Amino acid sequence: MPTPLPQGQQIVVTHIHFKGRYHMDSMQMATDHYNIGITLQGRRRTITPTCSYSYQAGDVALMPPFVFHRTLAEYDEPYERIMIKFSKEFVEPFIKQMGQPVFDSLYDTFVYHFSKASQEKLKGMFFDILGEYEKDTTYKEFILQGMLFRLFMTVLEEHIPVSPIVNPMPLSEQIINAIVYMENHYKEQPSLEEVAQYAGFSTGYFSRIFHAQLGMPFNTYMNNIQIRHVQILLSTTDMSIMDIAHETGYCHGEYLSAQFKKKTGMTPSQYRKHCITKKDTVFIPDA
Repeated sequence: MPTPLPQGQQIVVTHIHFKGRYHMDSMQMATDHYNIGITLQGRRRTITPTCSYSYQAGDVALMPPFVFHRTLAEYDEPYERIMIKFSKEFVEPFIKQMGQPVFDSLYDTFVYHFSKASQEKLKGMFFDILGEYEKDTTYKEFILQGMLFRLFMTVLEEHIPVSPIVNPMPLSEQIINAIVYMENHYKEQPSLEEVAQYAGFSTGYFSRIFHAQLGMPFNTYMNNIQIRHVQILLSTTDMSIMDIAHETGYCHGEYLSAQFKKKTGMTPSQYRKHCITKKDTVFIPDA
């Protein structure tokens, strides 16, 4: 269970560093607060019963209360973020002024992407909020309200629209745990039988409910995980295709290249050049 707000406080702001490969050990959900945070370093993936999504440095992630979720590292690097937790009562003036639908629309999306200029602007806003929170002043929460409301509007006004990947049907806790296992062990290419055993199901039953809940067979989803990690390495390192193949569980570079082009429509080299031009990682949807 995420740490609740301290008694008597309506907002908490933290700046935290995690070591590489940090992941939540179990499903969690907040019951007394919303949160909004910016990633400063690292790449993360969050899995909820209704959707899964990735985010990296410069992205803003949000989570309302009463949503079960697990997060894990997508790359073996430290993770740094600034997180703001606040009660529903704390944002009542915003809801009264802007309307409940505006606030709900903000939290209908779990992750927002931005241009480089907007990313720097938002980082500055998060650090300013952190600095104000760390002051010991009488009117601190009143000032923080205005800063948080301005942050909300900046996110709504300046984000780059991206269609979320929605699961065909809500995921059970066992399937979410199985996906986390696959994400953490993709280099070893765990078999259907191995993951089914980890989830506590027979192979046949697990295969059926996995396909039903994710909308694709186990092997397709496993390949999607590998391809996504290939994309990360292509866009963030100068590793050779052969080395990336070994790092992501493919038997050799030629097989990786064939699978990558089949999935993305580009060769690994073309994708790398594209990311250098765009200065960003372009993820292929989980489909």
